[in-house]
Amino acid sequence: MNKPKLWTKDFIVVSSINFFVTLIFYLLVVTIAIFAVEEYSASTSEAGLVTGIFIIGTLIGRIFIGRYIDVMGRMRTLFIGLVFFTLTAVLYFVNIGLTFLLINRLIHGIALGVASTATGTLVTQTIPISRRGEGIGYYSMSATLATAIGPFIGMFMSQHTSFQMIFAFCLALGVVSLLIAFLLRIPPVEIPAKTAEARGFKWSNFIEPKALPIATVTLALAFCYSSVLSFITFYAIEIDLVEAAGFFFFVYAIAVLVSRPFTGKLLDLRGANFVMYPAFLLFAVGLLLLSTAHSGITLLAAGALIGLGFGNMQSSTQAIAVKLTPTHRMGLATSTFFIFLDAGFGFGPYLLGFLVSATGYSTMYVVLGIVVLATAVLYYFLHGRKDRLLNESLS
Repeated sequence: MNKPKLWTKDFIVVSSINFFVTLIFYLLVVTIAIFAVEEYSASTSEAGLVTGIFIIGTLIGRIFIGRYIDVMGRMRTLFIGLVFFTLTAVLYFVNIGLTFLLINRLIHGIALGVASTATGTLVTQTIPISRRGEGIGYYSMSATLATAIGPFIGMFMSQHTSFQMIFAFCLALGVVSLLIAFLLRIPPVEIPAKTAEARGFKWSNFIEPKALPIATVTLALAFCYSSVLSFITFYAIEIDLVEAAGFFFFVYAIAVLVSRPFTGKLLDLRGANFVMYPAFLLFAVGLLLLSTAHSGITLLAAGALIGLGFGNMQSSTQAIAVKLTPTHRMGLATSTFFIFLDAGFGFGPYLLGFLVSATGYSTMYVVLGIVVLATAVLYYFLHGRKDRLLNESLS
């Protein structure tokens, strides 16, 4: 029996849009603070706010659009997000003060939250139900590649070009994203009439209850991984492995790219537990190995293990969130998943800063390795013990 087609034109276009907007985000993460300091003489805390306020905007965008995406229409939501995402990229060329930059970063983040929630929802319509775990795994690789390529391009351009060229490059990617969106032909989803009564301020209008348990697990995992995103450079300086650290996320991305096709199929065939429990162990071992790194090989091996662990859990938890919800609430489920993921990434570095001050980087990674193992227990109670029955009911 032939499997339903996965690599359709719409699937490729949606994944490409997600890649471009995520690439812009990570490219600016490593350059915008430097721009704020050099252009506006911002203090360290102000430069940090210029970076972090984008994530705050993303959370605002996700919370709002998760409620209204199916009311507005998923395709219309995507275009609204991409238009504002591109317009705010233009405003980086306007130099009228630090306050204006902060406001633009906030709006830019909101636009990303809207656009990426739309792509994450639309892609589920392009994936056959029987290949949803595999399809979401491939789709999320677009973001994984962006997390590796974006910082690399950002650091390279900051050393060899002007900030105006960096902003021009981001604007060009935004325009490309908007233009290729016109190639999409994804039909609207019919919303049950009873959802009309859901208007008003209700918790379930902004957060999908069925996705909440796995989103909670995602929050804890993203919190732990934020220590890698935020502190790996500082840790590498401390242990004198700066050169090797430059390849850390490249190795991470390769590990994800190599393993994702197999883990996605395994999730569809055997259920999430067959992916999640080994991934918990690999993520924890990766953090523990990172805490003992005294050579480049050890550091990069930790990157590979963390990629096999967290990299695959990120796509698996998103697939679980989508599988648990009816079609007309997939937008809300996707929004809920990313709200918790972004919250872990956004607030993790701030909270972990206190832990680093008290223990140092090496001990922090040991502690977080233990936290990952504890999260495996949390996963069992919130989802793991009922995953087999869920997988059988969806087969």
